[in-house]
Amino acid sequence: MAECRVEKNLKRCNCSWEPCERKGICCECLAYHWSHRELPACFFPDDIEKTYNRSLEKFIEIYRNKK
Repeated sequence: MAECRVEKNLKRCNCSWEPCERKGICCECLAYHWSHRELPACFFPDDIEKTYNRSLEKFIEIYRNKK
């Protein structure tokens, strides 16, 4: 099994939730958000991420008409 590349992941993580213990641990972050019918911060543009609306509905709304 591959080792987690936490330091590399942190360089591209745009999560602004400061007490998050999953930052840089993408598999845990994805599992957590998916269990809440959400997507992680990295799926959203920075301005939307800062609203903390990580819902599937918001993701679809943003990307529905983008090409």
